Amino acid sequence: MRESNFLIKLGAKRELRLVEPSDEICRSYLEKSENCLKAAKLLLRHDLHENSIAMSYYAMYDSLTALLFKIGVKCENHSGSILLLEKLFERKDLFDAISFAKKQRIDKQYYIITQNEFGTIKDDTETMIKKAEEFRIQIRIIVEKVSLNEIAMLREKLKKILRQRIS
Repeated sequence: MRESNFLIKLGAKRELRLVEPSDEICRSYLEKSENCLKAAKLLLRHDLHENSIAMSYYAMYDSLTALLFKIGVKCENHSGSILLLEKLFERKDLFDAISFAKKQRIDKQYYIITQNEFGTIKDDTETMIKKAEEFRIQIRIIVEKVSLNEIAMLREKLKKILRQRIS
């Protein structure tokens, strides 16, 4: 219930709301996601691991944002957007993947990596890029397959969550 309360609060602050579904915005975020993934690979080649991990996360996050705009949902909060994967789409696997990526981004972006961790961070970076590639594929499959009826059902599901009272 705590997760639903969080979404309800985001809705009350208008940081989570229904908008018109938009294929155009969806495509733009998918393109942005692709560019982040390209940047992550380029950064890895130049041993800029922390930045590569951040770009891998944003490749995932931008593809998630694309999916949300496909169904007409705007969320201005990363945690809220990620939570919608589980609450609306019931995709715990994707929720877990991007949650892991977010934690990695925060850890690598805000904390110092010591010299003896260099080998580990290179492996972490390569893993993150692979996770981002797989995540993006799964999101694209959902984007391409979601029907108008499913969009209507997902929007109704979100309306129901947002109408609840905080408990």
